[in-house]
Amino acid sequence: MAQSNNEKLAVLIDADNAQAAIVHELLSEVARYGIASIKRAYGDWTTPNLRSWKDVLHKMAIQPVQQFGYTTGKNSTDSSLIIDAMDLLHSGNLDGFCLVSSDSDFTRLATRIRESGLVVYGFGERKTAPAFVAACDKFIYTEILRPEQTEEAQKEQPPEPIEPMLRTAITATARDNGWSPLSTVGSMLLKNSPSFDPRNYGFQKLGELVRKQTFLEVKDVSSGDGSTNVHVHVRLKPI
Repeated sequence: MAQSNNEKLAVLIDADNAQAAIVHELLSEVARYGIASIKRAYGDWTTPNLRSWKDVLHKMAIQPVQQFGYTTGKNSTDSSLIIDAMDLLHSGNLDGFCLVSSDSDFTRLATRIRESGLVVYGFGERKTAPAFVAACDKFIYTEILRPEQTEEAQKEQPPEPIEPMLRTAITATARDNGWSPLSTVGSMLLKNSPSFDPRNYGFQKLGELVRKQTFLEVKDVSSGDGSTNVHVHVRLKPI
């Protein structure tokens, strides 16, 4: 789902629902999809619960946006982030947004941005509501960004069973001979499930993941242009 690395992105962080401990890994992940032209973190910075964020804001050049909690039980931070997002959307200077939160209140914001033709990358924990995940073009579970997250731990907690997802994607993209280009399969996986990421299953690349699936056949096809480039193709094994 990664777009051109030159795309200008606004990174808007709900500090009340995001962890400061992974902000370095978070911004490194954002860099895979574009340039973080705007980096803002929203919260009531007068409260002690955001103390951990204060240590990283300056280091990572993230602009803190102060929002006092005027009413008990109401999240003023969400409203402030949404208003800023709409202002930035109408400025016409961006190619997409990175919404960092596990809060389902941003579901409508994500769909509204996509309705305007911009890409939305969501970042949140696995507890994030499915509606918010589905509203994004791609959703990255922040558990896979944690430095201490081991391969075994990732395999133990996959968000969705991988076999049905792969079977559906390959069936939808297969050519007459049953083979599908892996790049096409990857695009279909994201269309069907914005949270799909091979790292959720303990693999860094989709190619590594499919080669480990016993129900698939995998082959490398030369590009045919005289270069050493090869393209991975996959198909379902005959039953």
